[in-house]
Amino acid sequence: MKKAFFFIFFLCNILISHAQLYKPFHASPAFTDSLTRIVADFSNNFYNIQGKELIPQERMEVYQSKISLPGALHCIIYRFHSQLDTSASWQAIMYDGDDYDEAMKIYKNSYLQLTKSKMKWNDGKPVSFVGVMEIPDKNVRFSNTLLQLNVTDFLYRNFYAEIEITNDYNGWEVHVNFHAKKEDKDKY
Repeated sequence: MKKAFFFIFFLCNILISHAQLYKPFHASPAFTDSLTRIVADFSNNFYNIQGKELIPQERMEVYQSKISLPGALHCIIYRFHSQLDTSASWQAIMYDGDDYDEAMKIYKNSYLQLTKSKMKWNDGKPVSFVGVMEIPDKNVRFSNTLLQLNVTDFLYRNFYAEIEITNDYNGWEVHVNFHAKKEDKDKY
């Protein structure tokens, strides 16, 4: 009887300790709220969340975003000016520094926040970003993960969230971008 009791006690301890190790990830409500507002304004080419104009770059204007993702260092909107592309993209700089491990932590957390955020769509149904995370190699200077919104809305058919990790002589950066990708006409 004692052996059976200790076996059951031992088994319960193992199960409880493993249950404590697993922590389900839930997106922060503040992140989901900001994300919803950014994604919704894509249909307006990000004009409703556009702030003051910053220093322009070649072939594009740059604006501060009125909406920021929690944890972002700064958020900007790029407006492109070419005959083929008059769209805009939205970008958050989530990390800028020398610590690869910290950059990777933020890269992975950004992926989790984007894929776990359940946004309420126009029809009241929950939507989220889907896609497989690209695991970066420390020896490669650039890696990105593309996520697509799981909606059938025609306007959002080419809309993507892109998480990038880059390395240059100044250190590591992690970006979260929202933009439309042009279809590759050669594929069809």
